Amino acid sequence: MKVLDLRCGAGHGFEGWFASEDDYGSQRERGLLDCPVCGNADVMRLPSAPRLNLSGARAPEAAAPAPAAAPATSTELAVSSNAATARFVEAVAEFLRNTQDVGPRFAEEARRIHYGESDSRAIRGQATKEEREALADEGIEVFTMPGGLPPKTPLQ
Repeated sequence: MKVLDLRCGAGHGFEGWFASEDDYGSQRERGLLDCPVCGNADVMRLPSAPRLNLSGARAPEAAAPAPAAAPATSTELAVSSNAATARFVEAVAEFLRNTQDVGPRFAEEARRIHYGESDSRAIRGQATKEEREALADEGIEVFTMPGGLPPKTPLQ
């Protein structure tokens, strides 16, 4: 069993479990890999330092002193990436708690709020590219969520 560190084109880090290195390569070539966070199919393997349990291990030799500013290890980068992902997930959760979902009526409702025909409030929903451009032309600012909204069920 091979456990590989993977990252999608949107920067989400995650693990993939494969029967072998060849299994990973085969699945990647056939386009079977995608990000569990956003569905991005541009998945790449990250460098990792596997731990090898070798029999007859020797006593460790004296290590050379580390340079003053050692580059970050893959573990440190993964921890940093996980912390950033956690902050992003919390920010999205706060956004969802503090906005009203108006669904496909987003453009219509944004106009009603902008022109004072409806109560002022934070809304979210779906709008086509053309609807977003028309709203911008009318001076109505909208924000597009990168990668869309998260799934309604929690991720593992």
